[in-house]
Amino acid sequence: MAARYLFDNWLSLLIKYALTRLGFNVKLMARVGDCAFELSPEVFGCLAVRASYGLVEISCVDGGLYVNGGRYGEYHGAWVYDNSCNCYVKNNVRFKQIHWTIYQVFDCGEYEPSNVKDRVVVDIGAYVGDSAVYFALKGAKRVIAIEPHPSAFSEMLDNIRLNNMESVIIPINAGLASKPGKVCVENVDVSNTYNIYHRPGDCPNTVPAVTLSDLMDKFGIDPNDAVLKMDCEGCEFDVILNDYEHVRLFRELILEYHSNVNKLLKVLSRDYECNVRGGEDLGIMHCIKK
Repeated sequence: MAARYLFDNWLSLLIKYALTRLGFNVKLMARVGDCAFELSPEVFGCLAVRASYGLVEISCVDGGLYVNGGRYGEYHGAWVYDNSCNCYVKNNVRFKQIHWTIYQVFDCGEYEPSNVKDRVVVDIGAYVGDSAVYFALKGAKRVIAIEPHPSAFSEMLDNIRLNNMESVIIPINAGLASKPGKVCVENVDVSNTYNIYHRPGDCPNTVPAVTLSDLMDKFGIDPNDAVLKMDCEGCEFDVILNDYEHVRLFRELILEYHSNVNKLLKVLSRDYECNVRGGEDLGIMHCIKK
């Protein structure tokens, strides 16, 4: 029922959305103030689900639709399978497969508040490269994309090549931690790994654990002009609470938290002004250094 807080015609949209789930070919025309626009069933579902957690804000300003403060429509439309590349395409953006997180990033305004133009982005929890490709399209001069799961990492390599972004995105098959060592990768399908915290430790399947200090030294990152993005299903607690001396060097942070937001804010408020979208145990936090 979160759709009632997003769309003026939420009831008819819910009915039509239910019909699409039953196989009917029905257009979803949404209204917000003076703005009217078509939504795919997948994008409607993404917006409704994210809104239920307080993660989506939609407004109509001077005839333009804005999602989380960013102008909607830049990547508007459906993802269409293209046999020439064996991939899904929308507005010249290409992905090997369509995952839920692609809708979150490109259609639900997940990272709209962040300003990455001409900056380095350290992308922790890059998954199949959806956020890394998005940041590159938004003008990031370099994206250091960290992903521990081997299959997701392999798919990210494909997506980087499909979008000709080898010169911008640097993929690393590792996990971020507060200390060097190993990260234990759970043996799960690529479609499920995006919501699992791969923790530091030793097990049959491991990848290296890298620290922020490692990344800054290896890639010559100036954190004063860099953005740190974290969506790693829990590693943000390990890193912020146990390696804050390096976190606090970054000018801008954007992260998805997964529990106890007040515990994180207590630390981050020393150096940052943070805007929070979401509840106590799930949400997006955008922080700018004071």
